Amino acid sequence: MSISVFDLFKIGVGPSSSHTVGPMVAAKRFVDELDESGYLEQTGRIVVKLLGSLSATGVGHGTDSAILVGLMGELPDTVDTSIIPLVTKELKEGGNLWVKRQKSIPFNWKDDMQFLNDTHAYHPNAMEIIALADDGKTLYRNTYFSVGGGFILDEKEAQATNEHPAEVSAPYDFGNGEELLQLCKRHNMNIAQLMMENEKSWRPESEIREKLIGIWRAMETCIANGLKAEGILPGGLNVKRRAKKLHESLVYCTKPNVISSTLNAMDWVNLYALAVNEENAAGGRMVTAPTNGAAGIIPAVLMYYTEFTPEVTDDNIVDFLLASAAIGILCKKNASISGAEVGCQGEVGSACAMAAAGLCAVLGGTPGQIENAAEIGLEHNLGLTCDPVGGLVQVPCIERNAIAAMKAINAAQMALRGDGEHFVSLDKVIKTMRDTGMDMQDKYKETSRGGLAVNVIEC
Repeated sequence: MSISVFDLFKIGVGPSSSHTVGPMVAAKRFVDELDESGYLEQTGRIVVKLLGSLSATGVGHGTDSAILVGLMGELPDTVDTSIIPLVTKELKEGGNLWVKRQKSIPFNWKDDMQFLNDTHAYHPNAMEIIALADDGKTLYRNTYFSVGGGFILDEKEAQATNEHPAEVSAPYDFGNGEELLQLCKRHNMNIAQLMMENEKSWRPESEIREKLIGIWRAMETCIANGLKAEGILPGGLNVKRRAKKLHESLVYCTKPNVISSTLNAMDWVNLYALAVNEENAAGGRMVTAPTNGAAGIIPAVLMYYTEFTPEVTDDNIVDFLLASAAIGILCKKNASISGAEVGCQGEVGSACAMAAAGLCAVLGGTPGQIENAAEIGLEHNLGLTCDPVGGLVQVPCIERNAIAAMKAINAAQMALRGDGEHFVSLDKVIKTMRDTGMDMQDKYKETSRGGLAVNVIEC
């Protein structure tokens, strides 16, 4: 199974890749399949059934709203985010659903958007969509699984255990970290170079570089938007946006919080991460990296690198993203990047490891040092639960990204001080993440039924 860097880095909308981006993509796919089957014109009703984690935290994550605009034919990277709350409000008040912007049908929110207590055996993020004729006859139905990072599978794909229907064979495909290091040594390439050769299986190098710079520009825009916005984040927790005020205090501040000047950059790293994750929590445009819940870590570390390093080039940006994606591929192949499967260690932990690897790479790290940086970043997020208060990607998610960004920088620094040799391999840490996720109680895996979600008093 070959995974592209653009599978891990996707321009989308907040607040969640698995609960917002994935369901929107699945709903768009459903209406396309409905249209291709010739049943669109006969459809008089569409019923959505949300299961497992999608049901438990779907309202807080905007799953219902995402599905509705997906059924209208919208996709996360192009939808006008301002229409999403308007569509939701209209349908809750009894408006009609404009299916694929071709046919208007009645939509009864209570009956047609169902939050069920059942959990699908294959994956906790499951949704079934059913198209019915006016007489109640089922025209078409399919079940989709949002498996993290915006990836989706339907039932047939899940049964075939094939997450990438496109038949692409990368020349230097790797299944684990040891294979990655061996390939780099055998072919005398660094990790970014090897990743570039694999990416060329899908598209020309010039296009790869252009698209990766486009991903970085989207990250920069998200940070910039987060620095300008203020007010209260939606959802009812009354969490205040802090990035703008913090930015102003840093711009006009004459005395840093930390005495040592070597740590002054910490405030800026925190700021960049907060800006991204506040935008994400508000449903803004951002980049899954590799998920929405962990979307602030890689942009914060990459912005730190560009702001505090002289003469950064586009090639440096490309190498950072390629090296970080190699680690994300390992996490996805051998464990999971889904909070609903393995807890937040799969989201924030994976992103921390990716950011550490990317930074180590552009600072001149060898493949062994890069693998070490990723190992340090992931190892010290093992066991991290996913327990969002109120089902919202706000507490503890926003601050957690800032803390993990600093961990990533420290991990890269520690690895660069070594020679690449270390006691625990990245492969063993990824396996541990998978095993820990299997042992973790479901209430700690994006259900808001455990941890902070039940111990914080909501007013």
